[in-house]
Amino acid sequence: MNKLLATLIAGLFVSGAFAQAPVAPVVAPATPAVVKAEAKADKATVKAVESEAKVDAKADAKVGKAAMKSSTTKAKAHAKATKAKKKAHAKAAAAAPQDKVAADAKADKGDAKADAKADKAVVNATAQADKVKIDAKADKMNAAAATTAVKAEGKADVKAATVK
Repeated sequence: MNKLLATLIAGLFVSGAFAQAPVAPVVAPATPAVVKAEAKADKATVKAVESEAKVDAKADAKVGKAAMKSSTTKAKAHAKATKAKKKAHAKAAAAAPQDKVAADAKADKGDAKADAKADKAVVNATAQADKVKIDAKADKMNAAAATTAVKAEGKADVKAATVK
């Protein structure tokens, strides 16, 4: 029992010695070159972040404008198709009874043609809006990459200044 107790107490002291916090490394005072490099890097980073924010804002504005134009184009296409359908059905209703079947067939053909034209306009408007979205996303990604490069360059400059 005494040996067990002695082992436990010795283990307690040993673990206490190893559990001490490591001594903080001594930080060398910053040289004027390091301070200058850090200031330059910070200034470049701030400028890059501002530039990225501007690019993001412009891209978002372009996307919003394209979406608005797309929805307007789609609404106009549907309105134009509806107007063409009404006109064709009005002609069919005004047709003589013996020409009624032919007039109805012609109205149905006009409906299909108007719908096809409207669908084509909707597809083109959607494609244009999607293209603008893709371009905007690419612009944002390029700006983010440029900002990251500026930050990395600044860190490298600071590191190089510490070595001198």
